[in-house]
Amino acid sequence: MADLRVRVILNPSAGAGGAMKKLYEITDTLRRYDLKHEILLTRHRGHASELTRQAREEGVDVVAVVGGDGTMNEVVQAYLNEAGEPLPGPDLALMPFGTGGDFRKTLGFSGALDEAIARIRFGTRRPIDLGILRLTGHDGEPLTRAFINITSFGIGGHVDAIANSNPKWMGGKISFLLATVRAMASYKNADVRVTVDGASFYEGPAFNVALANGRFFGGGMMIAPHADPSDGRLEVVVLGDLTRFDATTLSNKIYKGAHLAEANVKVTHGVRIEAESLHPWAQVLIDMDGEQPGKLPLRATLAKGALTFRV
Repeated sequence: MADLRVRVILNPSAGAGGAMKKLYEITDTLRRYDLKHEILLTRHRGHASELTRQAREEGVDVVAVVGGDGTMNEVVQAYLNEAGEPLPGPDLALMPFGTGGDFRKTLGFSGALDEAIARIRFGTRRPIDLGILRLTGHDGEPLTRAFINITSFGIGGHVDAIANSNPKWMGGKISFLLATVRAMASYKNADVRVTVDGASFYEGPAFNVALANGRFFGGGMMIAPHADPSDGRLEVVVLGDLTRFDATTLSNKIYKGAHLAEANVKVTHGVRIEAESLHPWAQVLIDMDGEQPGKLPLRATLAKGALTFRV
């Protein structure tokens, strides 16, 4: 185990710059655990994907991600080929320091640095499912992306667009709360059709629809309390034709995962989910792990156990 080769990919912007402040502590802790390592900083959007591909080519054993959900989303893009098929690669480890930390909550990680590095040295290897999303890019062209946590559409995409323009020093939960308030002031429920494993599941106005591999999104909202990222299926949670008052009231229950039995909430699960707008002229934006890559129509599938995490 002492010969384990670890490559740390650190996003200097993660946690409003807090990750960079931990650089010395990260290095010192890795040495204490007798882990051979190198630390590389991301320099631009998409760089984490490039560094992960290089790690595969160079035979690195573990890629340790220092950042939030956005950095992890960049990393998992390297586990798909150009045809949207899963690729083998290094084990993954997570040192959460980002604005958003929703996926780590599903895995039960506290965020403590010593604990995170101990998992690399002594942890078990857990297979994790990888979401594969085929969607429509902003330019109208087909696009294939990987996701690890949650893809949603409806108000989620609009919230993303606003939240990603907010200053990161506000933190994930506050940033998403403020973005949600702003988005709700102008958002109109989207008329959508959702098909799960070839069968019609929902058709009509939707406030938001989540396709969940993990349990949390939006800075701590437990949208899919029964989701398990190792079970080979996606939880589908539809928040239907909600008014603004309904949505505001429901949000407190969503943070606790106590919303599934409420009116206008529908839940199922499946391995192949397709969604489209009922109106070709309507633009329904997508949220994917806190990123905003495009719009409906989409098709989501899973590559079961395509990733291996140190837990």
